Amino acid sequence: MIDEGFLTGGTAAVEEAVRKAAAVEIMPRFRQLASHEVLEKNGPHDLVTVADRLAEEHLTAALTAILPGSVVVGEEAVHADPAVYEALLGDAPVWIVDPVDGTRQFVHGEAGFCTLVALAHQGELLASWTYAPALDEMAVAVRGRGATVNGEPLHAGSPAPGAVIEVATSHPDYTTPEQKRALLGLRTDGVQPRPCGSAGLEYLAIARGELDALAFSWEYAWDHAAGLLLVIEAGGAQTTITGEPFRITGGNALPFTAARDAATAELVRGLLAGE
Repeated sequence: MIDEGFLTGGTAAVEEAVRKAAAVEIMPRFRQLASHEVLEKNGPHDLVTVADRLAEEHLTAALTAILPGSVVVGEEAVHADPAVYEALLGDAPVWIVDPVDGTRQFVHGEAGFCTLVALAHQGELLASWTYAPALDEMAVAVRGRGATVNGEPLHAGSPAPGAVIEVATSHPDYTTPEQKRALLGLRTDGVQPRPCGSAGLEYLAIARGELDALAFSWEYAWDHAAGLLLVIEAGGAQTTITGEPFRITGGNALPFTAARDAATAELVRGLLAGE
């Protein structure tokens, strides 16, 4: 088990490691990528760059040094070897890493990308870091101890009574026909769905009270682990379409939602379920 003292004193070391990885491997390549440094993985909306790969390698070395005996489940490592994902079910503490979340934005020279790191043990989220280097924003959440952005407390709050609920949703390319039908439930009076950008920054927007909810139809842990803890520690809520909590270890009923408060999460879940 991870010592509670680590969650008190170790978070600064992780923040430093995340900042350094971005400074060394990501930002020098921002708006400087050559065409051969950008590749498609599973289609035109699923890109990978040399920055993704080198930043993940940097973080893998740094994070396992900070917490000896830990392992890393990173997006690029899993792409190379899907068996790496099984570490989420193991006994060792796991760092869940998305080196560049919002790679499409990064490739296009837009600032809306971030690095996501979460620490979990046996499926339970313990801490997370969401760093948007081009925006100079670092959000940190620790289980039971709240969430901050650049050192200031985050409070998701609740939508104003009668206000239109804004919901960020999955790109249609990543939805099955059944999930598309579920997401169509959001096209109703009082709800304003829109396509999502970087998942990590959408979660941060919820934690800040700038976005009301999200509805996502994929469950890769590196996209969601950091943001889910951030939202929960800011006072928000999450649920799958069947009303069960989203599990970072997988096997979830999809779509799922995270929202500023429990009432909004239940409203979105009901619309997705057609209730």
